[in-house]
Formats: sequence, structure tokens, C-alpha cells
Amino acid sequence: MITYPIDSVGYKRINSFSCFHPGAKATWLSTASILVGAHGVRSRKLIFVIYLKIAMILEAVILKIKPNLDNEFEMAFQKASAIIASMDGYLSHELHRCMEVKGKYLLLVRWDTLEAHTIGFRSSSQYQRWKQLLHHFYDPFPIVEHFEAVEIN
Repeated sequence: MITYPIDSVGYKRINSFSCFHPGAKATWLSTASILVGAHGVRSRKLIFVIYLKIAMILEAVILKIKPNLDNEFEMAFQKASAIIASMDGYLSHELHRCMEVKGKYLLLVRWDTLEAHTIGFRSSSQYQRWKQLLHHFYDPFPIVEHFEAVEIN
């Protein structure tokens, strides 16, 4: 399986191709919508980049870490990252450290479906290892919320 990075608005850069004929079409068999745009023009040859708009679920969690454990948490999170990245339905994740409040983090995880997280990941043996690595750092235990994109034209 080939994975591609997702940008901040949920587009994946899939492929680039060039064509000489203005009627040439890009086809992609997917349930995702396709955005195709001219990326550049060089010697009368158009270069196109294909982006897939991914219908995804964004998991957002505010993590409050027990005092003076920030460094240990970040090291444990690096180990735990490999666990979550190996799960079916996982797309990407980010961890952000709050600049104003010491020990506060924002975790964003992108999943292809809600069930990939709530059933697939949470009922897996890998989740037990995730819990073992990370859950003892939290105080209080975080609230996990899931979001879907709102189309804005």
C-alpha cells in the first residue's frame, strides 16, 4: 500500500502527469472526489497534479500531562506513534505542545472512518500497548472527540 502525506485541509497529492492533448483525462477509481489543476506550463506541455479530497475523521484530544513529566511523555509518545501509524484506517497524526500552558498538548489523528478508531484501534492488542506507554501521564484523563469536515466553497 502506498501512503501519501495529507495537507492541512485534507488533500492528498497522489500523482503528477503531463499531457500534450487538451482532451486528455485523468481517471482514478476511488470514492474520494478528485481535484485536478494545472500545476505548471513548460514548452506547451501542461503538467497536472492530482489531489484526492479525502473524506476523513479528525480525532482531537487535549492532553494534560502530570507536572514535570513533559520530556518523558514526549519520548513515550515517539514510541507510541509507531503503534498508531500501523493501524488499519490510520491516515496521519500530529502532536502539538501548547505555548502558553506547560504540560498541555493537542493530539490530532486522522482516520478514514470513525470505526477505524473506535472499534479497530481501541479493540486491538496494539491499543493495550498504547495505553501502557501513555495513559499514566494524563491528569485528568482526556476527552476524545471526533470531527468531520464542513464543505466551504
